[in-house]
Amino acid sequence: MAMDFGRSARKDPVIPTSSMGDIVFLLLIFFMVTTVFRKETGLPVELPRAEAGEEAQRELISNIYIDRIGRISVDDRLVEPKHIYDLFMRKVNENPLLIVSFKTDTQTPYEVVSDVMEGLKEANAVRVLFSNDIEVNPGLKF
Repeated sequence: MAMDFGRSARKDPVIPTSSMGDIVFLLLIFFMVTTVFRKETGLPVELPRAEAGEEAQRELISNIYIDRIGRISVDDRLVEPKHIYDLFMRKVNENPLLIVSFKTDTQTPYEVVSDVMEGLKEANAVRVLFSNDIEVNPGLKF
């Protein structure tokens, strides 16, 4: 019996990768758990809190509603955007403490809102409350 001492085919070293996914997952969890996020370092501001709510007198408030197609209603009357200035100039002259409650649909075109705001600014009706929680009034006829 003769032994063959010749060179045999050389095998490349193999790194087992079957547990690589587990190791990566554990490292990911480790870094997620141990990471400390930096807190915002803005100015220390204490926001005012109301002790009790006051309801404004009804004659001090003027309501503006704008629906999703751009129709404007001021105190239950339809108004064109070009008449906002004249109407609120009169209202502010009658009542300098006038508060404008501005309510728009979420789909209202920005151009209409901008035109109304410019008219209010020119008429010096600058006490404005904003809200966008209305739906189109089904009783409104055009």
